Amino acid sequence: MFKGSLVALITPMRADGAVDEDALERFVEWQITEGTHGLVPVGTTGESPTLTHAEHRRVVEITIAVASGRVPVIAGAGSNSTAEATDLARHAKRAGADAALVVTPYYNRPTQEGLYLHYKTIADAAEIPILIYNVPARSVVDMSVETMARLAQHPNIVGVKDATANLVRPLHVRRACGPAFCQLSGEDHTAVAHLASGGVGCISVTGNVAPRLLSEMHNAWQRGEMAEAIAIQHRMVPLHDAMFAETNPAPVKYAAHVLGFGEPNCRLPLAPITEATRAQVRAAMVEVGLLN
Repeated sequence: MFKGSLVALITPMRADGAVDEDALERFVEWQITEGTHGLVPVGTTGESPTLTHAEHRRVVEITIAVASGRVPVIAGAGSNSTAEATDLARHAKRAGADAALVVTPYYNRPTQEGLYLHYKTIADAAEIPILIYNVPARSVVDMSVETMARLAQHPNIVGVKDATANLVRPLHVRRACGPAFCQLSGEDHTAVAHLASGGVGCISVTGNVAPRLLSEMHNAWQRGEMAEAIAIQHRMVPLHDAMFAETNPAPVKYAAHVLGFGEPNCRLPLAPITEATRAQVRAAMVEVGLLN
């Protein structure tokens, strides 16, 4: 259903901190032109925690309108409130998204049964394909393979964005959930290794600024040209390092700003990146070939 290089989109903003809708439209169009296989607005990289609900919905709507069916759109719809996540997933359906990405509830620390009931409730109500977003480093809860297998039996729960960086996990998920369950990496450094372990793509942060290189990497893998895919993955290491030198999405927003898409800063409480990190980002962009 979804495969290749899917980009966890930044939300471009103006100097006054408002969403820069013109820059967002240009950015989405550029992503598609550069070969990105799918778009994921208003996830963590899109600053969903600090967008208002109205802004959240508007970003989803703009992304879908500009994409115009050329690539799939997986709308972020996560919340630690099941009712709120259900509402966002329903909006994604109404807006025309191809799926909704729903993060494991953060801060509440639900049990495995609570996770099961959270996703089942959303999937029952929203009538849109749901991707589980398992990111223990941010949510402080890890969905077990057994819970994921239970959820995979629901017709609306179609896959997972796995940001555990555990390369044993996709092997067990494939065994438990079957080959049709869509496994997408949520960790740029291990994207190719994840493919080799049963994944079909990556929801990428670095793809915001290197969409062509990452789409070429996945295209090479899909053609069976493993050596080419691995070579691109090695080439990308310094850029991946720079994108996570400080808390995401602060470095990638600065990199996107350098390329002409919005202001460099995130909304508080994320601080502007340091001068040292700015230098690291620029150096990595030069090394990879994004800047002269």
